Amino acid sequence: MDNFHIETAQNVTIKQNVAQLSTRIGSFLIDMLIIAGYYTIIILVLNALGFSLDESLYVYYALLSLPVFFYSLLFETLMNGQTPGKYFNKIRVTKLDGSKPTFGSYLIRWMLRLIDISLASGSVALLTILLNGKGQRLGDLAAGTTVISEKKNITIHDTLLVDIPEEYKPTFSQVTLLNDNDIQTIKELYLKAKRKGNHKTILKLHLKIIALTGITTDMQPINFIDVVIKDYNYFTQQT
Repeated sequence: MDNFHIETAQNVTIKQNVAQLSTRIGSFLIDMLIIAGYYTIIILVLNALGFSLDESLYVYYALLSLPVFFYSLLFETLMNGQTPGKYFNKIRVTKLDGSKPTFGSYLIRWMLRLIDISLASGSVALLTILLNGKGQRLGDLAAGTTVISEKKNITIHDTLLVDIPEEYKPTFSQVTLLNDNDIQTIKELYLKAKRKGNHKTILKLHLKIIALTGITTDMQPINFIDVVIKDYNYFTQQT
């Protein structure tokens, strides 16, 4: 399933990591197992206490039906957008703009479960999620929510590491005056500015690095920053 980006009113771009459909189904099955376990425990306890279904219908209804009926609404409200199944798989209900849903949003999602999941055995929810592209079933569309994954997909570009050839010769030894946090910030801003063609940010980074390290060079800012990142990796990988 594709991820998507939201541009907020403050011109901040938020990337939403949409939960995989298989993960959502797995979370649903975990919740169903918990509910089945709850049913089993309550029935055993009531039978052990001598309750009869004919004589204690309201007790059975209150202890068995009501908690299960409100299961998803209760847990998503109390656990900030998660049921136990979602918590186990590290997924969460959130607003499309990344903010925390209100109780009203959870309530709308819960009410439309009847159409999404219960009446059609999940087929409506499945079809809507597949066609929507933002991880939304009907309840999410109505509530302005989606389900995101909180798992971090780490790649080499998300770390300090960069590929440098074995015969690489560093240019600026002064890069050792920087620390891991410095170089991580520089790399993130540099790659983002490079993708967007933001030359002002690249120039500011260039001047900041010079101020921190005292390096003097005639290299173009974009080439200079690239060399600084590689040099830092070279020196830190030698230790």
